[in-house]
Amino acid sequence: MPTAHVNPAKAAEVDALAAAMRDASVVGIVNVGGIPAQQFQAMRRRLRGKADLRVAKNTLLRIALERAGADRKGLGDLAASLQGQTAVVTTKLNPFRLFKELEATKSAAPARGGEVAPADIWVRGGDTPFKPGPIVGDLQKAGVPAAIEKGKVIIKADKLLVKAGAKIPRDVASVLTRLEIFPLIVGLDLRGAYEAGQVYRPDVLAVDDVKVRAQVEGAVRGALNLSVFVEYPTAFTVPFLIGKAAREALGLALESGFPTKDTAKFLLAKAQAQALALAALVPPPAGEAKGDSSADERKGR
Repeated sequence: MPTAHVNPAKAAEVDALAAAMRDASVVGIVNVGGIPAQQFQAMRRRLRGKADLRVAKNTLLRIALERAGADRKGLGDLAASLQGQTAVVTTKLNPFRLFKELEATKSAAPARGGEVAPADIWVRGGDTPFKPGPIVGDLQKAGVPAAIEKGKVIIKADKLLVKAGAKIPRDVASVLTRLEIFPLIVGLDLRGAYEAGQVYRPDVLAVDDVKVRAQVEGAVRGALNLSVFVEYPTAFTVPFLIGKAAREALGLALESGFPTKDTAKFLLAKAQAQALALAALVPPPAGEAKGDSSADERKGR
C-alpha cells in the first residue's frame, strides 16, 4: 500500500509551530492580509520582546493547533479563526494586553483600488497644492468637483466619493493618494486568543480602559461610602470610621457644653459670642442715658 509523501520542510514547520503553541502562555491568531511587507516588518520589530509573530499557511496552522490542542484543552478552538492570510502570535502577555499591543500597530494606508471602504470617504473643498494641468481632469474624472481659480487648482465643495462598505475604484484610489487621503487602516488584527483553556474573541477583548477605570473607581467610592455609613470596620475603612467618630464626639461635647482640652477653646468662643449678643440687647443705665441727653442740649445752645 503506497504511503503519502510528507514534505520534510513543512513537517518541521508544523513541529515548530506546535511546540511554540504548547510552550506559550497565550496563543493568538492574527489577520495579516493587506499589510505591505515593509509595514509588516516594522510591526514585527515593534512587538519584539513582547510577542513572537509567525506567518504560515492555514493548513499548517490548523494541523499545529490540533497537535498542540491534544495537550492543551480548548486550544484547537482557535482553528475557527483561520480565514484569509493569517499568522500565529505567541506571548506571555495576557489576551487583553495583547489586543492593545496589536491595535497599536494599526495605521492609515493608501488605497490601491478594489478595497472595501471602512468608512465614508470624503474630499473636502478648498485649495490644493496642485498647479493647473492634467490633474484637474483626473480629479473631475474621479468625481471631485475641481476647477482652476486664480492660477491654482481648487476643490469647489465637499464631495462624498465612496460610501462605507463600497469598493474603492482604482481611479478614485489614485486621486486620494495624490490628495494625501489614506482611507484604509492596516495593522495586526487579533481574531482570537487562547489562555488557560479559554478562547477570547475580539469583541470581548476590546475594552475601553478609561471607562473601566472610571467604573472601578466609582465602585470603590460607593463601597467605601456604604461601609462607613453602616460602620463596617475593615483595614481600609477604620481610619474613616475613627475620623467620623471623632467629629461626632466633638459635636456632641460642644452641644452639651462638656469641657475638654479639645472643646475648651470652642466653648469659650461660643460663650463670648453669646455674651456679646446678650449685651447688645440690654439697654444702657438711666443716668448714662440722661447725661447723654444733657450733653446734646448743651451742644444745641
